Amino acid sequence: MSQTVIPQLRILRADRSLPFYVDGLGFAVDWEHRFEPGFPLFVQITREGQTLFLTEHVDDCEVGGAVYLMVPDVDECHRRFLANGVTADEPPQDTPWDTREMLVKDPDGNRLRFATDRG
Repeated sequence: MSQTVIPQLRILRADRSLPFYVDGLGFAVDWEHRFEPGFPLFVQITREGQTLFLTEHVDDCEVGGAVYLMVPDVDECHRRFLANGVTADEPPQDTPWDTREMLVKDPDGNRLRFATDRG
């Protein structure tokens, strides 16, 4: 089944946030849009079949959002992020609800929780 909902996160500066998502977390830029040069950026990124919208537009949403991303192996994900210079705010740990999760915050404070179902 393809993804049916695309979460949107507010970023303050694309020149700081895009390298974090692309170089640090391994997302690829699918496309970018600006109404005119110098205007705020709206961008779609995808990593392993999971797509996000990032927006600099003030009225699209607020900074401080959260996304929950299911991944096949959160520990492998953690190792790749560390190799790319991204430190998890909460390293992988088991939860009472039978997942293994870690938390990463982007440069603007948006929370990205990566989880693997242990069941």
